[in-house]
Amino acid sequence: MTQYSKKPRWLDKIGNTAQIGGIETFIMDNGLAKGTRVAWFNTGSGLRYKIVIDRGLDIAETFYNQNSLVWISHVGTTSPRQDANRDLVWLESFTGGLLTTCGLTHIGSPEKDKLSERGLHGRASNIPAEIESIVQPQPHRGKMEMSITAKMIESSVFGPSLELRRTISSTLGEPIIRIYDEVTNIGNSKAPHMLLYHCNFGFPLVDKDTEIICPGEFQSRGLPNDNAIFNSKNNFLKCPEPLNSHSGFGESGAFVTPKADKKGICFAGLYNSKLGLAVSLKFKKKQLPCLSNWQHWGKGEYVTGLEPGTNYPVGQNGAKEQKKLIYLMPGQSRKYELQIEVLTKKEDIQNFLMLKKQLA
Repeated sequence: MTQYSKKPRWLDKIGNTAQIGGIETFIMDNGLAKGTRVAWFNTGSGLRYKIVIDRGLDIAETFYNQNSLVWISHVGTTSPRQDANRDLVWLESFTGGLLTTCGLTHIGSPEKDKLSERGLHGRASNIPAEIESIVQPQPHRGKMEMSITAKMIESSVFGPSLELRRTISSTLGEPIIRIYDEVTNIGNSKAPHMLLYHCNFGFPLVDKDTEIICPGEFQSRGLPNDNAIFNSKNNFLKCPEPLNSHSGFGESGAFVTPKADKKGICFAGLYNSKLGLAVSLKFKKKQLPCLSNWQHWGKGEYVTGLEPGTNYPVGQNGAKEQKKLIYLMPGQSRKYELQIEVLTKKEDIQNFLMLKKQLA
């Protein structure tokens, strides 16, 4: 969205690129995350973020200058839970963060059928990654991109076997995160496939009157708390103060049919006018036709989620009823792209806000 200079003014003033940015990997050694591998990306633009290698290459803490962009749960980063594929165990190690991956075969509430039991939002977020490459920027050689590539395998003997190959990249000097995913059926029989990018935004980006930018048609999930927020008498695209009704399991959710531009690109995000800061999500309608908006305004648990997905989080059973469950044949792959960008220039923010009117 924003045009950036390819000739940084600091190029002849540094010897070690780490002075500007790059990737630092280490192992956390305390608390619930003890032994967990992570990678900190510093883009040199003010944007920095933590990738949790042992949690499916999910993205946890994310900052722009002094401001956090995301919500972090009470438990924060934890080591993976291999038992998280039953009931609501997933919630016990749900970090929040910029990206929690849901899938690869199930997204939504726990459910059972004759073949298997599936826990909340599937196994993807609790699968340690096998790193294939880490690429550092080399500005003196004209190479400004930094990236990490890894694969995660969700498999069971006699069950579905899916491989997620993920690359997360940024360019030195640009406040942009690019996520490239490819999901492949590496088994010998057809496999169900569902994927959702659970992006969780929090204070100070999310505050009273922060605007949720989400061109599309909203539909409440239909539960009482959902209807209390997502109705024609309430401006649900403006963030409120914390709500007592959202204590404990209080939350609200809506399913959005995102509108795409002429190129088939969908946009969503948030804008905080007090901070002069916006965050945009950009994805292809053909790849991710569904978008969910999660609003949980509990005290100390103040968060809104924007969640592009292959389906709405209705589970395999719900997707089957809708006749929208994806099946991958042996050897078949599907590719996905998600771009997250921080906007601070007035012109860029206004262009982003105009998308809402243009796609209305």
